[in-house]
Amino acid sequence: MSITNEELLQLLEMAKMATPRPWYLRNLDDTHAMNLVGISTVPDTGKGERWPKFDSGEIVAATLVQEPRYVDVADKKWDENARYIIAAANLVPDLVKEVLDLRRKLGC
Repeated sequence: MSITNEELLQLLEMAKMATPRPWYLRNLDDTHAMNLVGISTVPDTGKGERWPKFDSGEIVAATLVQEPRYVDVADKKWDENARYIIAAANLVPDLVKEVLDLRRKLGC
């Protein structure tokens, strides 16, 4: 089944309504100095900051919050999931525009 132009335009609209990109992987510490893997609007500092030494307003989502154990997927692919979410958020709008442009050039 082919993705329609309308569905592609909906994806672009959702991307416009979401927190502006680019998004980045952040490796932080949570309340008890355990891991917190976040998706952030600013790059990782490499310091593994512990709350409140990072701005929670920069965090879009998390794939791991260990203490308390709020977010902890069973397969333990926290970093992989975060990288995938970040890649999709950063690249999908450009891919959609490219597909729509190619379809327009092909008369589809």
